[in-house]
Amino acid sequence: MGLLIRDDRQMKALTGLSQTQFDHVLPVFNDLYQAAQQHTYENGVASGTRRRKPGGGSKGKLPTMADKLQFVLYYYKTYPTFDVLGQQFEMARSKANENLHKLSPMLYDTLVHLELMPYRVFATPEDLKAALHGVDRLLIDATERAYHRSTDGTKQREHYSGKKKNDPPKG
Repeated sequence: MGLLIRDDRQMKALTGLSQTQFDHVLPVFNDLYQAAQQHTYENGVASGTRRRKPGGGSKGKLPTMADKLQFVLYYYKTYPTFDVLGQQFEMARSKANENLHKLSPMLYDTLVHLELMPYRVFATPEDLKAALHGVDRLLIDATERAYHRSTDGTKQREHYSGKKKNDPPKG
């Protein structure tokens, strides 16, 4: 069954990509998937545990590369439970979990290869400035973090922010 996508709007709603973007990502995803399959095959032959050639055996519920890519994109766009994901793609929840964990690294490698992954770590402020080239305003969302409080009342008063209650803690 998989995803029955009627138009570009629905494609974006279910996968986060337009059909054009999906068509751009698919060949790279396919190449990386085939390379991973070949690597697994060669390791299996070398260890003597491999019985079939790549492509042998049953085809499963995600027979095409487009189905595999839609499956993993759908999961990351909607974050359903594995029960729901399995129902949507006509597979058991354990197979949905197995397929997701098999395909996620390939999607990650695809996005890295296409230079579509966001930057997560910057070594210097200059790296941050280069990544934000052309951005006029940067908003930072911060949350309050827990602070290990001293048992000494005097030290507690020194670090008290005044946010939780009207009065400082009594020591």
